[in-house]
Parts: sequence; C-alpha cells; structure tokens
Amino acid sequence: PDVIIEAQFDDNDAEHGQDHLQDTLADDIKKLSLDTGEKGEVHRTKQDDGPKVNDPRLLPDKFLQRTAKVVYILEKKHSRAATGFIKLLADKNSELFKRCAMFSPVDHRVPRVYVSLADCPPDFVTRPEDYSNMLFICRIVDWKEDSNFATGQLAKSLGQAGEIEPETEGILTEYGVDFSDFSPEALACLPQSLPWVISPGEMARRRDLR
Repeated sequence: PDVIIEAQFDDNDAEHGQDHLQDTLADDIKKLSLDTGEKGEVHRTKQDDGPKVNDPRLLPDKFLQRTAKVVYILEKKHSRAATGFIKLLADKNSELFKRCAMFSPVDHRVPRVYVSLADCPPDFVTRPEDYSNMLFICRIVDWKEDSNFATGQLAKSLGQAGEIEPETEGILTEYGVDFSDFSPEALACLPQSLPWVISPGEMARRRDLR
C-alpha cells in the first residue's frame, strides 16, 4: 500500500490510549529484553526459554523484509534511446558547463543525460532559447553507479515538439522499431503491374475471410 498506518485509535481509546500504550510497550520490552553475548550473538533473557532471535528463520514472516540483488543482466530490452530536450547546465562557472549540456528526456523513467556540446547545434550556446521546444534523440552510452546522470550522444534533431511527424519518429526510435525504407530487393518481390488484383483462379482456391 502507498500509505502505511502506524497506529490507529478510536474515540473510546482516546481517554485510556496513553496508559494502554505504555503498558503495551512495557510488556513488549519485558518480552524482548535482549542480552548481548561476548561474540556479538543476541539471545533472549534467561526468563524467556524461547529460541534465539539472531536466526531470522525463527522469526514470523511479518517481521521479515525480503531483499534481493541483481547478479546478471540476461538481455537489455530498452533501446537506450530517448526523446527529449537539451538545455544549458545551471552552474555557468563549472568546468562541466564548458563541455556538456543537459538532455532531459520526455519519459521521466529515463535518467537525465550529459551530452557533449560538440553534438549540439553550433549556435546552441549563444541562442539556447531557440531550441527550448526542439525535440532531439539521444542514446545513452554509459551510466556510472556513483552518478545521478548518464552520459550519451545526440543522434539527431527531430523537429518541433507537438508536431505529428517528429513525435511519431521519436516513439518509433525509442522502441527500436525499424521504419527505414524497404530495400530494392524487397520491393522487387512485390507485383510490378498496378493496380494488382487477385486472379479468379486464385480466389477459387482460397477461403474468403473479408
């Protein structure tokens, strides 16, 4: 759940809620009083003959938080290409400002990317406002573990945001769809005499599902 309720009382518990809470805490402290041994092992007190609590397998499941870690990447599903906008870095006095620009993807699941100013248009530094509404395609090259931003290369300029053709090309590129023109070899396999129609003999051998 998005919201975790830590404690909940009704009106009837309001008067005695504080005393009840103190009693409950006192009981829990008595039950869970721990004694640390010389080797760092945690045991229950002598009055409690229950099992040692240093073994997580002996605890109820509701007290355990399951964890895991990625050990290997079997297949990279993302194309590592994103559509977005470029802008100058905020800190104009930094050394990075002279070398890189910031690429902000439209898809917020993709990290922001440092791109080289050499990949940007020649007049981007002097007239950045001219490109505030211009869509670009950027491909992520690397993303270091200790950095909040990835590094990438600008592939091409798509055009003005909001127009159908640039937006469509950006979506197709992000999902790795090949929308290039067919090769002459592929076009040669199609009927050359147009308009093409199915012959009556072919229609007789087929089941019409139209």
